[in-house]
Amino acid sequence: MKRVATRLPGLPLALWLAAFGAAPSGLAGEQGPHLGYIYPAGAQQGTTAELTIGGQNLAGARDVRITGGGAQATFLRYVRAMSQGVINDLQDKLAEAADLERRRQAATDEGDTELVSKLGLLIAKTIDEFELMATKAGVEDPSPRGFAELRRKLSDPKRQLNPQLAESVVVRVTLAPSAEPGERELRLCGPSGASNPLFFHVSQCREYLEKEPNDRTPDGDALTVKVDDMDFPNLGELPVVLNGQIMPGDVDRFRFEIKKGTRLVAAVSARSLIPYLADAVPGWFQATLRLCDAKGNELAFSDDFRFQPDPLIYYEIPQTGLYILEIHDAIYRGREDFVYRISVGQLPFVTGVFPLGGQAGAKTAASVEGWNLPVSTLTLNTQGKAPGVLPVSVAAGKHVSNPVPFALSALPECAEAEPNDDAQRAQPLTPPVIVNGRVAGPGDRDLFRFEGKEGDEVVVEVEARRLGSPLDSQLRLTDATGKMIAFNDDFEDRGTGLNTHHADSFLRAKLPAAGVYYVHLADTQNKGGSAYAYRLRVSPPRPDFELRIVPSCINARPGATVAIAVYALRRDGFTGEIALKPQQAPQGLALAGARIPAGEDDVRLTLLAPPIPQSGPVRFSLEGRATIQGTEVSRVAVPAEDMMQAFAYHHLVPSRDGLLLVTGSPVSTPPLTRLGDEPLKLAPDGTAEVRFAVAKGARALEMQVELDDPPKGIAIQKITGEDQTVIVVFSADAKEARPGQKGNLILNAVREFTPEAREGAPAPTRQRASLGMLPALPFEIGPAPAPAAMPEKPKAN
Repeated sequence: MKRVATRLPGLPLALWLAAFGAAPSGLAGEQGPHLGYIYPAGAQQGTTAELTIGGQNLAGARDVRITGGGAQATFLRYVRAMSQGVINDLQDKLAEAADLERRRQAATDEGDTELVSKLGLLIAKTIDEFELMATKAGVEDPSPRGFAELRRKLSDPKRQLNPQLAESVVVRVTLAPSAEPGERELRLCGPSGASNPLFFHVSQCREYLEKEPNDRTPDGDALTVKVDDMDFPNLGELPVVLNGQIMPGDVDRFRFEIKKGTRLVAAVSARSLIPYLADAVPGWFQATLRLCDAKGNELAFSDDFRFQPDPLIYYEIPQTGLYILEIHDAIYRGREDFVYRISVGQLPFVTGVFPLGGQAGAKTAASVEGWNLPVSTLTLNTQGKAPGVLPVSVAAGKHVSNPVPFALSALPECAEAEPNDDAQRAQPLTPPVIVNGRVAGPGDRDLFRFEGKEGDEVVVEVEARRLGSPLDSQLRLTDATGKMIAFNDDFEDRGTGLNTHHADSFLRAKLPAAGVYYVHLADTQNKGGSAYAYRLRVSPPRPDFELRIVPSCINARPGATVAIAVYALRRDGFTGEIALKPQQAPQGLALAGARIPAGEDDVRLTLLAPPIPQSGPVRFSLEGRATIQGTEVSRVAVPAEDMMQAFAYHHLVPSRDGLLLVTGSPVSTPPLTRLGDEPLKLAPDGTAEVRFAVAKGARALEMQVELDDPPKGIAIQKITGEDQTVIVVFSADAKEARPGQKGNLILNAVREFTPEAREGAPAPTRQRASLGMLPALPFEIGPAPAPAAMPEKPKAN
């Protein structure tokens, strides 16, 4: 975070160290546990599994939360990162045991039985001391053999050390037989707060954890069944879910005996488990999957499925025999968070549904495509469902397919009617309407026509990629003469945080005259086929908005002020102000700067936590209200995580639960209270001041006031103090500050002091302590100054 600080001269303040303490209140989510991976990232219904959860700041995090019912979790142990000093101590203890063993061997050779006996006892005592040290250090297997394996891993030159994965927690998860299959979210909670969520899957298939080494000799135990502690190879049958981790240069291979005629599906979950890696390019684990025969001949290969990065293979087994499945990273990277799951077997898999949606409250007949599906059509009853996106899946026996999205709208709908490849055969439409269609083949163009009046505004939008279609759409709006009115290829929808290629199109235009207009829809890459489905909306603008609140879990100490971010996803030209208020808020919670100004897409505001700690996290969200076309509209904010991809790109990834956790020791109110409540108004290249009252009964101490991640061009020019008032002067640089911009400034108060000198002790050094965050300060940047008038030229005689 940016910190813009200006030092405050000594002021007659109170004894802040005693009154306010030195501990920082922190920003929302900064001090809590952070999860990097879960391994394995799933388990079967009706079973118990041990999970290793890797991350940072995990000490004391013992409460495991899993969304959905039928799951119970128990904390087993915490494994902290070992320092080099601890590793050296363990090595020294082992060296001591080895030296004793050499002496015992020499005594044995000399026939000194008494010395052999004494040395044997010393060796046993030394090994016991070593195992106790190793256990305290968090070594999972504290035996010398286990430590040797740990040393081998730590000394691997290809190993990528990452502080964000240095700690781990081991938990036991028990799933009820009735636990609903599918994707869940898992968090850890502890004294420092609640973590970010990670995906955890409940499966219907038997689960298997890879056994290393399996780089050259394939792991052949995936179908082994244990009966009375005896292993019976290939007694089990597909399907099975393979779980593994890819390390640098690692290639994992699995061997199966598969029967002739098996319609094999091998579906990888890797990027879908951990959507983004901040410190890796392209920003996720890019798995590749290969199916080979027993001789190593390649039968099928995949490194993605359409536009989804996770690979998928479908292959009909020609004859009974041994087959090898191979997975690795595309460029042979790896570390602990390169976690994968491979569902292998004759499993149902849906590759597409058509249409991609229907009208809310009505029945829709949809065709489904895929593999191992018992039906080719579904009747979807959406009565009682609100507009939005629903998951649709197909059951085949006791197994349920992958879910695919199905959109519901409040508008009338119709089906595309071919042929409509040119203006003469363009399909007539009466807006508002949604057309369900396909780009049927390479080079296909779909044209639609509608009548409009001069000055009418029209919105044309494609939903395809956001609903699982590989279509990369392109839109043109022309008049009856073919003149281009508007064009769009890609339109970014920040609400779809898992998409990195925003391939859907959107355009909004004002019609220049009354007459007939044409919508031209095509695939940018001239591709097409039955999978290239779309939903095309042609309508007047329907202004609206959605909200995202970041982070999805707000961690705060009692009485602390923390910053949160709220993003407005504005639709169809809505630009109005959005007022924010908390939902399900505990008593004592308060917001400052709770509005998204007109024309702005996001705002940082502050939340004052209740003064009493909670026993655990509670559900929390914000409600946004705005007036749209004379009607008050309310929308609930969706919790999300701001995830970084490949060092640079940020994505708002939605979460199922929005949480608030108030934990730890209470903090005192910061020592500055703002005088007045008007927004700070700054002119470009101008200055303005804000006055703060200082707590009474103070002695002269120094303070700093800092801007936390301020908007470009806004800075603190100077700070002065007079009596019990602090005056902060802000400035706006006309070259960077945006005229008309509105929002909030976030300020931190920091105490900087020199402790009293003690007789005989070294001279004390200057120290610094956070006094907490101040409530959000609303600001406005005025309009740009008008250009100076040019002097009139003197008239010629």
